[in-house]
Amino acid sequence: MFSSRNMARFMANIVLLFLLLFVVTGCNSRQASNKLKVVTGTSLLMTAVQEVGKDRVEVKNIIPPASCPGHFDIKPSDVAVLSQARVFLMHDWQGKLFTKELVASANNPQLEVVPVAVKGNWMAPPVWQQALQAVASILAEKDPANKDYYKAKAQEAVDQAARVGQETQARLQAAGVGNLKVLCSDQQEGFVRWAGFQVIGTYGRPEELTPQRVKELVDKGRQAGVQLIIDNLQSGPDAGAGMAKELGIPRVTISNFPGGLPGTDKWDQALQKNVELLLAALPK
Repeated sequence: MFSSRNMARFMANIVLLFLLLFVVTGCNSRQASNKLKVVTGTSLLMTAVQEVGKDRVEVKNIIPPASCPGHFDIKPSDVAVLSQARVFLMHDWQGKLFTKELVASANNPQLEVVPVAVKGNWMAPPVWQQALQAVASILAEKDPANKDYYKAKAQEAVDQAARVGQETQARLQAAGVGNLKVLCSDQQEGFVRWAGFQVIGTYGRPEELTPQRVKELVDKGRQAGVQLIIDNLQSGPDAGAGMAKELGIPRVTISNFPGGLPGTDKWDQALQKNVELLLAALPK
């Protein structure tokens, strides 16, 4: 049995515990409410915001990473997400999808729409480094209290991307990809060239591949000695299947966005997965 003194001490400790829990919970609630709320148009932008903003931002993405961001049907639930955000980051080429009328339908007067104009394939490390810096500048402008934090985290991510890029290129060069001629999706051309392959020709989405265009590419590929077809997951994972069969060469599908393939939620994971798929598809 507790003595009256021990009982009093026990009750005092219980009260103190509840007070501590209240203070911690209250602080956490305030911190969560102070986070910059960002919505992004692709998983590339979401990943960049996560790398730069860390725990200072709350970010949600609209277009699923395995979907084509240029041919996605916006749903009412996507508009609802915009209604709760402070900043909406989209690629500058997404303007035809996210129209002024669509953004206005979110009925959020505080929402700032910011197009991110970084050209090139963001899966290529040099372009990704530019994207990180661009996103850091935007976050710093919209949330100046954390300006130094965003810039510091961006520099860390840029340095990491440079290291990963150098290591990856070394692997590709060691495998001799510089001697390989390929046909690839036009959406992957920038990345494939960065990887070191010789791009002989490119092609668009499946609906753009007329019989005449396929014949031209097959003839060009045969004449040049093309050894690999590289498709893009988001714009048509099997677009080059017919050409690969006609030429009797291997074909591989890689992704332009983090999260498009299993286990690739981060940019560096998506990069490494693409490289692994490319190396596995090389002619033996």
